[in-house]
Amino acid sequence: MKIFLDWSAYQDAGMGDAYADIPKAGGNFAKAVAVCINSHACEANHDKGVMCPSYRVTGDANLSTGGRVRLLKAALNGELGDKPFADPVLGRAMDLCVSCKGCKRECENEVDMALIKIEYLAQRTAQYGLSPRARVFAQLPVWLYRWPWLGSLVAWRNHSSTLARLGEKLLGISARRRLPMPAPVSFQASPASAATDGRELVLWVDTFSRYFEPDIADAALAVLQAAGYRVILAGPAAHSGRPLCCGRTWLAQGMVAEAQREARRTLDALLPHAEAGRPIIGLEPSCLLALRDEYKALGLGDAALTVARQALLFEEFIAKEHAAKHLRLAFKAPAGQSGPLLVHGHCHQKAAGAMKSMRKVLKLVPGLSFELIESSCCGMAGSFGLEAEHADIALDMAEQALLPKLRDTPEASLLANGFSCRQQIRDVDGRQPVHLAQFLRDALA
Repeated sequence: MKIFLDWSAYQDAGMGDAYADIPKAGGNFAKAVAVCINSHACEANHDKGVMCPSYRVTGDANLSTGGRVRLLKAALNGELGDKPFADPVLGRAMDLCVSCKGCKRECENEVDMALIKIEYLAQRTAQYGLSPRARVFAQLPVWLYRWPWLGSLVAWRNHSSTLARLGEKLLGISARRRLPMPAPVSFQASPASAATDGRELVLWVDTFSRYFEPDIADAALAVLQAAGYRVILAGPAAHSGRPLCCGRTWLAQGMVAEAQREARRTLDALLPHAEAGRPIIGLEPSCLLALRDEYKALGLGDAALTVARQALLFEEFIAKEHAAKHLRLAFKAPAGQSGPLLVHGHCHQKAAGAMKSMRKVLKLVPGLSFELIESSCCGMAGSFGLEAEHADIALDMAEQALLPKLRDTPEASLLANGFSCRQQIRDVDGRQPVHLAQFLRDALA
């Protein structure tokens, strides 16, 4: 059995434990699966946390972390036949995992089902190939760079029920959901224009901020420069060609080799900065945290570890600098605030513990009343909520806590750092959430 990710971090997991129940096939991957101790905590009723959004909605034990582990163990033990990754029960369980990473934080043994799903998808892809829809979503960073006119096509599709239905028939993209619209002009700031005289740091602009919401990158640049930092914008090592991307869209489709190539481009550009001790700041949780998490499983060597140590979310950096008394920023009280600012955290922010930083940073704004929404996944989860077969359950996930809270507070303004989260809220609720960088820029004194 060929394994696609580097699971060497689990090489000693369960060794010497007669009750570890490590599957027969899969090597270190099997050990990563077997770290589950079958406590059923993931199948308890959850009032808080993130773990297992699809289980919360359906109550189907196969859709919990433990349920998926049980099915994966059966597959790796040969109990599901000669083609275990074609088993429909296992297929449904893994298909409805939204890779929230909640289990990595909330499970007692930190089962990393999001990473396990990438390996599962890679195994499926190796045996059965990719669907056209998977290729379209995976190649998004390339399409957006090569064909800027795609925005017009997306706008046309969003306003034409005929085109939307055709897209659902040909690609399986739900005709009921609006596609995110690329901005008319992508993020254009040059490295030279981003310089001041303070401490150096690196701003890494992800694909989604660059092409869909460039104002977020502009806002982050404005805040960091107002704080006195010399901001270096990360670009390809050759300073030409397609902008950097973390490879998340390829990972989400199980395209490990393609994600590795993209990750190497990014590491080549960021490694000199990391070695020089410069903080590397990211804006999109799923992208920046790929540098800290998934890159370690891509077999990229010490470079991945060096960059991971310097990689921080925007809110983590601001909170860290404030705690160290390095932050030189003054904020004004919000004018005319009619209700609390509601903050929806991206699942990966929560899994990384970054919502503590969000809370600390928002407390820097005088007179601000805010509330962190207690919810699991919003349901969009990358492309998940756009896929025809997932559109209903994606909305069910949002209805667990997020949408009822929004309906109860129609006057509240919204903050959400996740691109998918903002898309879900805009599409279903109609309000326009902002990123923390935009909120802080507008709150600068």
